[in-house]
Amino acid sequence: MFFMAALTLLTAATSINATTTTIGGGDKTKKAKAKKADADKESYIKAIRLYNLPDGTCTFEEGKIPNKTNMDVKTFFAQTHVDDYEKVAHAAPRMQYVVTLKGKLKFKVSNGDTFIIEPGVVLVAEDTLGKGHSWDLVKGEKWERLYIPLKDGAEDHFIKN
Repeated sequence: MFFMAALTLLTAATSINATTTTIGGGDKTKKAKAKKADADKESYIKAIRLYNLPDGTCTFEEGKIPNKTNMDVKTFFAQTHVDDYEKVAHAAPRMQYVVTLKGKLKFKVSNGDTFIIEPGVVLVAEDTLGKGHSWDLVKGEKWERLYIPLKDGAEDHFIKN
């Protein structure tokens, strides 16, 4: 129930920041495609999934999570402090969604590639093996976030772009 509320809040925040495209010339095909693209944006929340490769290293992929989808989760908890293990490269302690409420972070995976997590982007943390990932706070004074652990064997509902 709470996860759905968090997704609804993220959707609202994303919709407020969304830009619209004006297509001139009365081209109905272009207008229809633009309308479908806008509807797709409102039907999903942007997500980035951390996961392990067969050799145990960590990588990521960009995608989305559908709105109004029931998630099979254990519980959730909020956190603002940083645990010692989080200050260095680490694997996710469990499969979980991480919803950033405040702060902007740069994550780094095994091969050195990076990506940004900020409000409006759900992190799907599935890199539970190996060295894992690291992160640095690049905007804000602290990282306010919700951890939403998935039940064992639960579907993550992540759709790769």
